[in-house]
Amino acid sequence: MRYIWQHTQNIIEGYDGKLPLSHFLKKYFKDRPKLGSRDRKLLSELVYCWYRCSRGIRNSEPGIRDMELEAKACMFLCGTQEKIINDFLGEDWGFDAGMSTDERLQVIEEKGMTFDAGKLFTGRTELSEGITKEEWLASMLHKPKLFIRIRKNKAQLIAILNENNIPFEEINENCLALPIGAAIDTMLPADCYAVQDASSQATGSFFKPNKNEAWYDCCSGAGGKSLLLKDMEPSVQLSISDTRESIIQNLKTRFKLYHLEQPTIYNIDVANKEAVQQKLGDKQFDAIICDAPCSGSGTWARTPEQLYFFEPKRLTQFAKTQKNIAANVSAYLKRGGKLIYITCSVFKEENEDVVKELVKQGLQSEQMQMINGVQGGADSMFVAVLKK
Repeated sequence: MRYIWQHTQNIIEGYDGKLPLSHFLKKYFKDRPKLGSRDRKLLSELVYCWYRCSRGIRNSEPGIRDMELEAKACMFLCGTQEKIINDFLGEDWGFDAGMSTDERLQVIEEKGMTFDAGKLFTGRTELSEGITKEEWLASMLHKPKLFIRIRKNKAQLIAILNENNIPFEEINENCLALPIGAAIDTMLPADCYAVQDASSQATGSFFKPNKNEAWYDCCSGAGGKSLLLKDMEPSVQLSISDTRESIIQNLKTRFKLYHLEQPTIYNIDVANKEAVQQKLGDKQFDAIICDAPCSGSGTWARTPEQLYFFEPKRLTQFAKTQKNIAANVSAYLKRGGKLIYITCSVFKEENEDVVKELVKQGLQSEQMQMINGVQGGADSMFVAVLKK
């Protein structure tokens, strides 16, 4: 296994966090075709576990660092691939995927290591009400689940999952949780479901659309919230915007797949007030979804490299952009219209503090909530509804 460890070191030393780790690994493996499927799985497990918890792992003897032992401890603490991990760690570690976190910590201590979750994120920023720093950091040790939103033919989907021995949990009438990595795209009818995190689906309970209303999703991305809205109320007259042409094309493809009417599309940087005015003119909307760009801290359990490389000082710029975007687009609300402000952040500076600023500018806060997905293996998201 020495060559596996050498590749692990090469990846950790060569990766700087500027690309998603999945993209970096894909290129790394493509450039090294001699690495087989088993090797790629093992390396991916090692590296992802490293970024999940290496900052909290230390040799119990002060001043001594053993990167290989620390990487093994990370894999033992966070890993789930039992056969792969036991092949790599050896029988003396006694890995069992069913072990609790406390049981794993005890083994790590026996190996001369310690773990302090508080060192995973040392920024002093406050978290939003409804989630604690301790539970948020503890969630970084675990891969979140895969969630799907059922659009139609629920009985058919469940029958297919059962036939293929894919375990699932019914979260609510329209939401199923599945094991991460389940190959559902090869078995489920594509127009019957959407892959969407459970907390993201829960934001829909704040929409409350009425027939034929004009809605605007101002930071649409690939359209998860827009698709949810149209499934809730197909008669909504929808406009969307994003700055990325490739993302807009993805959204258009998804709307076509789901047999939904294409929305009115704008390619706008909504943080630019003049650009918004030029594109939207005198348009007015009954409601605006503002799923603002943010730190993504509520999703870092899915992308632990973002936790590892995040610089807390960036929060100030995120918050400034969020306030600009929300203020710019709220000008296009009808009197009595609602702004639904959403982030996938757990930080107060991006959530309640932004809402306070919008209230100062004349909007009325009706409700806000942190959707804490930690216990359910989901992301965490913040939602606020403000009225003009």
